[in-house]
Amino acid sequence: MITSTTDPQPADFADVRATNLAVVLRFVREHAPCSRADIAASTGLNKATVSSLVADLIDRRLVRETGLTENRVGRPATMLVLDGSPYAAIGIEINVDYVTAVAVDLSGERLLSWRRSFSGATTAGQAIAGVAAIVRRVVNRMAKEERQVLGLTVGVPGLVGTDGTVRIAPNLGWHDVDLSGDLAKALRDPGFSVQVDNDANLAALAEHRFGAQAGTANLVYLTGEIGVGAGVILDGRLRRGGQGYAGEIGHIQLDPLGAECRCGRLGCLEAVAGIGAVLEHAALSPAEVEVELDEVVRLARAGDSRTLNVLGTVGRNLGKGVAVMANLLNPDVVILGGYYVPLAPWLLPEVEAEMRGRTIAPDVGGCRVVASTLGYGAAALGGAARVLDSVDSGRLPRIS
Repeated sequence: MITSTTDPQPADFADVRATNLAVVLRFVREHAPCSRADIAASTGLNKATVSSLVADLIDRRLVRETGLTENRVGRPATMLVLDGSPYAAIGIEINVDYVTAVAVDLSGERLLSWRRSFSGATTAGQAIAGVAAIVRRVVNRMAKEERQVLGLTVGVPGLVGTDGTVRIAPNLGWHDVDLSGDLAKALRDPGFSVQVDNDANLAALAEHRFGAQAGTANLVYLTGEIGVGAGVILDGRLRRGGQGYAGEIGHIQLDPLGAECRCGRLGCLEAVAGIGAVLEHAALSPAEVEVELDEVVRLARAGDSRTLNVLGTVGRNLGKGVAVMANLLNPDVVILGGYYVPLAPWLLPEVEAEMRGRTIAPDVGGCRVVASTLGYGAAALGGAARVLDSVDSGRLPRIS
């Protein structure tokens, strides 16, 4: 497991102790089991300060001692590891046809993972009420396990402002929904933070922290849902853009005369390379996406020519979009997620061939295209990861 986006460093300002607590916590996360002397030697903090900080973290039950080691010069040292057993971080993903909830502990171990069907015709108010009910169930489960919820992050497929407002989510039919504020009200001021982000951004965070490409400094995650979005990590940091609207690759126009997109424009990448395009061209219904995708996979494995032609066309169109990202951002890896994953054996060769033909850098700038290993819950897992990031950055739970 790799931590992401923020790297706290020792600093000399008013909240120096909170900052240094975060430094020590992160060191333990990345190097456990480790000793106080290890922390002092690597961070530059003096031994007395480290001892005080570690005592604080032990009191908060974020770190615990785990015995002595003698495999070193000098006196045996008491080793430290992450604790965090009293805590949980929650992530929720709202998508067109499902809602996913994930809870993890401080080390990133999943405590629960739920997935529920969701009607794309649901109004924002109804959706918020439904999500609030799921969150309350998760919180109640965590309370039974005597865990304090550190925070909640919700991912949605659309433009999310820095204030947590969903400006537009075409596939959900939402405009200017104060999801962060309205959900906090529906939860009756739950006592923990409620944040909202784009689903692709959160999935990219999950990949960077937990996925098979964890720690890759430059990666792009493409959602393979009814919509297509991109989460972009450059130099180890998530890039949201000036107002939080970056990554809407699904609405790059590939064909001015192409199919109509849900955003109202013609020939968007989403319209010609999204999962909806796969099902439409295969003459299957998008109402039961997973059931229909199982049929697409069955037909592709059987060598059905119509199905293989559809996947070839969608793969080439997707490759055009990936080439745009490769030329603009030069990522080390582009990860195909969501419903693209079961179709990856047929999509990847077409995507890679199209990218090679359209990327100007030699050897496509070293960019690889792979399928995600995180499943359909990547964005929800990324929501929980964002909460853990805030802890790593110094927003520590108070001593109870």
